[in-house]
Amino acid sequence: MINGVINIYKEKGFTSHDVVAKLRGIVGQKKIGHTGTLDPDAEGVLPVCLGRATKLCDMLTDKDKTYEAVLLFGKTTDTQDISGTVLEEKDTSLLTVEKIEECIRAYIGEYEQVPPMYSALKVNGKKLYELAREGKEVERKARKVQIYDIQIKKIEIPRVTMEVTCSKGTYIRTLCHDIGRDLGTGACMEELLRTRVSRFDFKDSLRLSEIEALKKAGKLMEIVMPVDQMFSDLRALSVDSAHAPLAYNGNPLKARFLHEKTETLPNMEAQESDHQDVPKDGIRVRIYDEDGRFIGIYCYHEKRKEYKLEKMFLDQEELRG
Repeated sequence: MINGVINIYKEKGFTSHDVVAKLRGIVGQKKIGHTGTLDPDAEGVLPVCLGRATKLCDMLTDKDKTYEAVLLFGKTTDTQDISGTVLEEKDTSLLTVEKIEECIRAYIGEYEQVPPMYSALKVNGKKLYELAREGKEVERKARKVQIYDIQIKKIEIPRVTMEVTCSKGTYIRTLCHDIGRDLGTGACMEELLRTRVSRFDFKDSLRLSEIEALKKAGKLMEIVMPVDQMFSDLRALSVDSAHAPLAYNGNPLKARFLHEKTETLPNMEAQESDHQDVPKDGIRVRIYDEDGRFIGIYCYHEKRKEYKLEKMFLDQEELRG
């Protein structure tokens, strides 16, 4: 079984689930999961986790993301993007570059965003887009999202191209809709490209056809990021063989059971503050056994003077192997 993460470029027309299904066929294994839905009309970075790396899915979904979007003023649609049914069209002749820039920049920071009806969020066990397709609209609670930065790349009224860096749970099409509402013309999202998820960048992503070619050439593992490399910014420790069974079973570990691991991961960027004889409360580390197998992520608890398991990545099958 392949264990690791592949940085996939999701093309237009595919759902995120389509990508997973096609990748299962390419690599020949079932245990695969994606790290955050992209709409069918959107393109860009979609990290996909294989094997034990599926335990990373929720962790990557929580990461900040960067998008490049094209906002179109003058049209309001039911889906908040250009693929939806147009609900209203308005004149955009009174818009100015100054008004647009001022409105967009006002969204930098925290804001309350109402999720769109055409989304995968669930209300009473049913996805919102399913209700929307039935012609139903339900009340949605606004959620706090964080817009860390918006870089306006180009303004050619009625279109604006902008780069948005935001927190998890942010809908870029809703951001476009809200900007259009504030300026009185309405707006929808015309294009969307996700350029970054955590450490995964657009320039390094591969299309499914490229991945299939690498698989046929026997080079697939060259593009699979090992699970532990996802945490290369954390200090790496090894547990001594006498106490390794404690770690295998997810038990807490005393600091004296551990020693510095010789680091072999590329692009190691360990934080100096982590490399101390006396660890700080809350410090997270990677734990390995003396055979170099990655066990999991542990967090130091000063009160009990021990490291407690945060996420296990070693399974019993690997130990038996």
